[in-house]
Amino acid sequence: MGRSKEFEESVVLQKAMELFRKQGYEKTSLSDLVEHMGIHRRSLYDTFGDKHTLFLKTIDCYGEFIKARLTSEILRAETAKQAIQCIFDFTIEGSGDRLLGCLFVNAATELASRDKEVEEKTKEAFMQAEHFLAELIRKGQQTGEFLCDLEAEVVAESLHNTLLGLRVLARTSASKEKLHRIADFSLAILNK
Repeated sequence: MGRSKEFEESVVLQKAMELFRKQGYEKTSLSDLVEHMGIHRRSLYDTFGDKHTLFLKTIDCYGEFIKARLTSEILRAETAKQAIQCIFDFTIEGSGDRLLGCLFVNAATELASRDKEVEEKTKEAFMQAEHFLAELIRKGQQTGEFLCDLEAEVVAESLHNTLLGLRVLARTSASKEKLHRIADFSLAILNK
């Protein structure tokens, strides 16, 4: 009979996600993962497969983490404008770990051009974000909250591009004031 797991899978997956966010895929060795996750190498293989499979699982985990965090923020919004502002504020203010960056952006820039599975996961995450923004924009246009008469999908692509740029800039020494100015400039399109 096999031994039972001596760790909570979601907890160690979270630890792997943090390490991949901090160091990237290429710079993270199996030894780094084993040490940071606090599990044995055999347990890593038995539970998650190889390093690449673990990385893909951390991308999924990150997606759920961000979705949960954003959902709790957006549920408090009473209008489409407030909901979109929450998304931008969350991107800029984050959860105190902005220097780790966004795992989707990190994975896309490091691996998507040469790893089909990573490209598919990041592309899907980006498309979902654009669709969500487009829904909010359409809602704001229908209620008259947004004066912009451009196609919601086109505006969503532009706003999402700004969000991606903000995620990258947030990892630098750029001030939050600068990031908010960039966000405000981009959001002004909703009322033109």
